[in-house]
Amino acid sequence: MLIYLDNFQSVGPFSRGARRGLRVDGSSRGLNENYARELLELHTLGVDGGYTQQDVQQLARILTGWSVDGLGGRAAAGGIRFGFHDALHEPGGKTVLGVRYAEAGMSEGERAIRALCRQPSTARFVAHKLVTHFVADDPPPAAVDRVAHAFRSSDGDLRATARALVDSPEAWAEDARKFRTPQDWLVAVLRAFGATEASEAAPTVLRQLRQPLWSPPSPKGFGDSLQDWADPDALLHRAELARTIGRRQGPTASDPRTLLDAVEAPAGNLLDTMLSDRSIPVPERVALTIAGPAFQWR
Repeated sequence: MLIYLDNFQSVGPFSRGARRGLRVDGSSRGLNENYARELLELHTLGVDGGYTQQDVQQLARILTGWSVDGLGGRAAAGGIRFGFHDALHEPGGKTVLGVRYAEAGMSEGERAIRALCRQPSTARFVAHKLVTHFVADDPPPAAVDRVAHAFRSSDGDLRATARALVDSPEAWAEDARKFRTPQDWLVAVLRAFGATEASEAAPTVLRQLRQPLWSPPSPKGFGDSLQDWADPDALLHRAELARTIGRRQGPTASDPRTLLDAVEAPAGNLLDTMLSDRSIPVPERVALTIAGPAFQWR
């Protein structure tokens, strides 16, 4: 994130680096607010979390000097890693959300992030995202409240937060389900066939399915709702890929009915009937299963 959101190029206006006129590619370096803004909007408080533009600017000053080492041709043996560059850090005190942070170098940012994580808005925002991702596109309010309470009462302990999510009765309701993203779907296919690793073609497949590996279009990441992935074009791509997989796996699949272990389909339904129908070639039964409705949900 420090690279993606340009914080490694951010320089405090009154820092020693600014006074020396540090430049990159012939351009003057100045304060960059991108990382500070996304830290507030995407990673802690949320867009409606109660912060102001002044808070963004002050947090950006706190985070000056937060950078990376090992970039470029002089990369160290340890690779790219976090580095704090004191010469780029903005001197003096700063105020974020009414809290004053005395000048303390890197620890200013550590203190500010801990304080942001303890904000009630952060607990609510994190809980909403978790319940949306794991339970339903329209997250049940009771589950959000329960997970937010676990986050707050445990001082942000993610194990306790995850336990509250798993223990929520809403997570196990019959109507609680999520449409599989392309990556979820591909992993489910691999697991259904007992694969122990993905092939080298997996990144290409994910690009075809519009979810390139580790390459989201924005800092917000990929969407994971039904409307993000259930459009006709996306479903057609899955169907075409399912046919390819069926041709490759079909001849070696002695009993396609084992695919029922990978879907939640009641005994005696149409999927069970189709998989048992020996008049349908095995590759077609495989393709119809992994491209069918039951396999699209988790």
